[in-house]
Amino acid sequence: MFPGVRITHTELGDGPAVLLVHGWPTSSFLWREAMKPIARTHRAIAIDLPGFGGSDKPPDATYDFAFFEAAIDAKLAELGVEETAVAGHDIGGPIALHWALGNQERVTKLALLNTLVYPELSEAARQFVHACSTPGLREKITSDDVLAAGMKLGVADGDALGDDVIAGVTAPFQSDDDRLALANAGIVLDLDEVARMAQRLGELRVPLRVIYGEQDRILPDIAETVARLQRDVPHAEVTALPHCGHFLQEEDPEQVGELLAAFLR
Repeated sequence: MFPGVRITHTELGDGPAVLLVHGWPTSSFLWREAMKPIARTHRAIAIDLPGFGGSDKPPDATYDFAFFEAAIDAKLAELGVEETAVAGHDIGGPIALHWALGNQERVTKLALLNTLVYPELSEAARQFVHACSTPGLREKITSDDVLAAGMKLGVADGDALGDDVIAGVTAPFQSDDDRLALANAGIVLDLDEVARMAQRLGELRVPLRVIYGEQDRILPDIAETVARLQRDVPHAEVTALPHCGHFLQEEDPEQVGELLAAFLR
């Protein structure tokens, strides 16, 4: 078991395993609807990474690739999963990709959704990392109001995002320590390690599916990232959703779920 840190998850369905990895500031809650089509034929496992959702949120932990991957390994061992497909969104994308590159004998397929792959960050991403690492700003960026604003910014039509969704995202972060952990988790990506990961993309042997919302204001360079990824991994299959933004699982969970279900079959 992951020493001293409780890791929660949501699970639907039976069959071959699929690990669904969320990003910032979400949790398994993000996958609640999109995982339903997948669960018709697969065991869909949506993890709460440490620092998020119902999992423990140690404020003094080092939220890096090793920390998150230890949590993934512990959860899969707990669930008796030896082999799995993996899908990652937002910072869950590089976490899933990094883990997959190190565990290709266990990974059947890989999907990436509106995510980071390369160390060259957009100005928006650099400002986010600065805010998460700066006292005063990090308390503001993890407040309920700013998290709600970020979720609305992350969809094409923010007015369509219901109060229940906002509550589902903000509810896990109610104490100062919870919000400090969330801020620390936002600066997880050691750019040197991301660069090393990107250099290994040619080693990726498993099928790769990329699905992204074109109206992404959180990662405004997503189209460039996907184009570069296609060059580095020529066998990648890409679908762009022009009506969606960053949190595409909230905007069109049925289509996202069906696309992933078809890929996994």
